[in-house]
Amino acid sequence: MKSYRKELSFNVPTRRAFINITPQVEECLAESGIEEGIALINPMHITASVFINDDESGLHQDYDEWLERLAPHEPVSQYRHNVGEDNADAHMKRQVMGREAVVAVTGGKLDFGTWERIFYGEFDGRRRKRVLVKIIGE
Repeated sequence: MKSYRKELSFNVPTRRAFINITPQVEECLAESGIEEGIALINPMHITASVFINDDESGLHQDYDEWLERLAPHEPVSQYRHNVGEDNADAHMKRQVMGREAVVAVTGGKLDFGTWERIFYGEFDGRRRKRVLVKIIGE
């Protein structure tokens, strides 16, 4: 069994964004040489998410608006966590969107459904953050 690990780096200039990271994960898979196994992709930060869904801008806008209704950024005083900070909403958004994605690797490819893609969800951007790609298999 082989194991591969790589950290991707992102510095999103806005507070929130959804980024299709499928090409970077596919690049990692090619580098790994693994043909059969599992890929784990997770942000190494508690105010970001990795999830699988459709790469459709309307859906991403819907997510952004829905998440903002669930956990609005302002007023920041509504959150106990925000004593000296302003990112409590980002923690909650991450909780809803999930921590990681796990994808089967079959024949050296990510084994997706038709429209599935991997996304990095940023909820407290404007600084460098990392995403771990860990691939295990043969």
